[in-house]
Amino acid sequence: MSARHEAEGLKYGLAETAKATETLEFSRSDLGQRNPQHCPQLPGGNHSSVSSGLLGEPMDIGQVAALLGCSAWTVRQRYLPQGLPHLRACASGKLVFFRDQVIGWILKRQQQRQKGGQLR
Repeated sequence: MSARHEAEGLKYGLAETAKATETLEFSRSDLGQRNPQHCPQLPGGNHSSVSSGLLGEPMDIGQVAALLGCSAWTVRQRYLPQGLPHLRACASGKLVFFRDQVIGWILKRQQQRQKGGQLR
């Protein structure tokens, strides 16, 4: 060890130093969380099938436009203000739609129309 390192009490970076865990006096039991909380589990434990069952597959605006038989512009300008369910995924404006929600919205509108209800 050099005189400078000895004077400053610096041991790191030298070949003769002990392992970092020994130097810092960490034990293996100190690493990790003290009170880990487990994620809540749904009955059955299969989250992907539950979420896809409730919402359907995620779709982008082009896929929704194809499903509705219109353009992406029409989806944005006409159907979003009328209540088409969607999720704004990021600040840049990317929209995510879920297939079963979109189909449910279409069916609800058709039922309102058949009952003579007014649509926005």
